[in-house]
Amino acid sequence: MDRTRDRLQAVLEALPRAAIVQSGDAHVVAVNRRFIELFGLAGVDHSPGAPLGPVVEEVAGRFAVRPDPIGARSTALAARRVHRAAEFPLADGRIIRRETAPLYDADGRPFGTLWTAEDVTEAKRREHALHRDNAALAELARRRNEFLATASHNLRTPLTSVLSFCDLLADPASGPLGPEQREFLAAIRRNAERMASVITALLEAAAVRDPRHRLEFGTVDVPAMVEHAVLDRMPTLTAAGVFTVLRCRPGPPLHGDAHRLAQVLDNLLENAAKFTPPGGRVEIDAAADDDTWRIEVADTGIGVPEQYREEIFSGFVRAPNAEHGGYPGTGLGLAFSRDIVRRHGGELTVSGTPGRGAVFTLRVPTGGPGPQDAENGTDPR
Repeated sequence: MDRTRDRLQAVLEALPRAAIVQSGDAHVVAVNRRFIELFGLAGVDHSPGAPLGPVVEEVAGRFAVRPDPIGARSTALAARRVHRAAEFPLADGRIIRRETAPLYDADGRPFGTLWTAEDVTEAKRREHALHRDNAALAELARRRNEFLATASHNLRTPLTSVLSFCDLLADPASGPLGPEQREFLAAIRRNAERMASVITALLEAAAVRDPRHRLEFGTVDVPAMVEHAVLDRMPTLTAAGVFTVLRCRPGPPLHGDAHRLAQVLDNLLENAAKFTPPGGRVEIDAAADDDTWRIEVADTGIGVPEQYREEIFSGFVRAPNAEHGGYPGTGLGLAFSRDIVRRHGGELTVSGTPGRGAVFTLRVPTGGPGPQDAENGTDPR
């Protein structure tokens, strides 16, 4: 018995938590040093065979809210053959997590209970701080989206007037224009259209990031969607002087929002045309890998430096070679695209070699988003 008790004591001392073993008749079998220190039991008889009641009373006296009745509860827990866990605040401000588990002999008969406890005060503080920070970030995101939507709406109205007057001035019925006047008018229209496209991107980003916004899920014919996206963007690719190759193998239908996924492809193709010099090459490759559709858009353009391959998806961030190379853009397209893909339960990444091209890889599960995405209001199923 002494050898068995010594071994049990050694096991309890090796545990990372405070621990005490009680017998079925509510007596102390063994207790480790951490338990004694955690609850200040130095002045209480906790030797093997001592009644459990005084120990429980001393522990309960340190609770912020004293459990009642202690004796009945401890006896009932000892008799129950279940594992229990709970967190209790102490009077000194600490938070203790306590767990109880029944113990069985070789024949499967319960003979006692193992109680373990640990101080989780710091963990709970970090958890509360994280919740607080998340709430603050969510509020900032809401305000940002409201600002973007309001600012974009207020800018779109005067821009519409500017474009309308450009059309009126260009109409021969308004009178002849000289060569210099036509150049000025073309510059006005070109910059107004660029501003309009920026406003559209801002509105799209605000709409997609709004938690109230729901995607319209349905059956997506991926090969047809990819082909249509390439054909729609072909005038831009041709005007950029790049050679376009499309490879799309047959595969199963995908459960997703065809319109939003097509917008993602359109953004990737527009970037490929923008950042690839004339004479370059853009390749689109789509195939189903098991239960996932993989779509790659590769180009021979300026590429993305490795240290910026995550930042460019965060919004309003552009890699230095794009920022300083005279390429227009807001840095919103990729952030918008990754948001859409992730709300489908997929991922959008970039690889390649700076100066030799970029490869954007889109992976989306054929069955649509998982349960976590559905909980966030992604999938109306």
